[in-house]
Amino acid sequence: MKKYNYIEKGEGEAIILLHGLMGGLSNFKDVINFFSLKNYKVIIPELPIYSLPLKETTVTAFSDFLEEFIKYKNLSKVILLGNSLGGHIGLIYSNKNPNSVKSLILTGSSGLYENSMGESYPKRENYNYIKRKTEEVFFNPEVATKEIVDEVFETVNNRDKLVRTLAIAKSAIRHNMSGELPNIKTPTLLIWGENDLVTPPEVAREFESLLPNSELKWIKKCGHAPMMEYPNVFNRILFNWLHQKNDKL
Repeated sequence: MKKYNYIEKGEGEAIILLHGLMGGLSNFKDVINFFSLKNYKVIIPELPIYSLPLKETTVTAFSDFLEEFIKYKNLSKVILLGNSLGGHIGLIYSNKNPNSVKSLILTGSSGLYENSMGESYPKRENYNYIKRKTEEVFFNPEVATKEIVDEVFETVNNRDKLVRTLAIAKSAIRHNMSGELPNIKTPTLLIWGENDLVTPPEVAREFESLLPNSELKWIKKCGHAPMMEYPNVFNRILFNWLHQKNDKL
């Protein structure tokens, strides 16, 4: 049987959190702590970004991984929350398995258009360059702690990890979902930073226009990872929206 690495906390309705390409499980620590105390079972699997064969390192393969993981956990009608690459994976899964997803939450999601650090990381051995690029992900550069910068620096200076990172980024760009989004009827909440430089505000508006059952909420003075920059605001928006949806059922 395949071995999965994941964090699970709380009891109740299942929320699966999907991290981004450069993001770790810790990016969602405030979401986990909040919702695990609100009658939700919060699960965050570690995506196999560095463990699949290189030719299988694609967004579609990660969606297949999610499908296998949900079956492994014997879950049905899950809530999916994805940041960046994680949102893209959630969209692919929801399109393929519409009856398995109760709600979808996207924050700074790829799937339409995104800016990246660039395909070659021209100054990847320059720590200050990587630090500056990492800080640009956030509106408040102080959110990019030394621990986060060190992790990005290690990733882009590890040849195997860099090759996989670039392969996934290219796969995400190739897998543009504009033609598929109108088919996804899942209730979808978009929580977006008004100052996101990676997936800019026009990306959020395009998602809202193409997803037939979507609602867009903005967070001011916020970049690409709202759940990290404004965890309390993010959690309140999400909690209220989930309750509104449940009240209508």
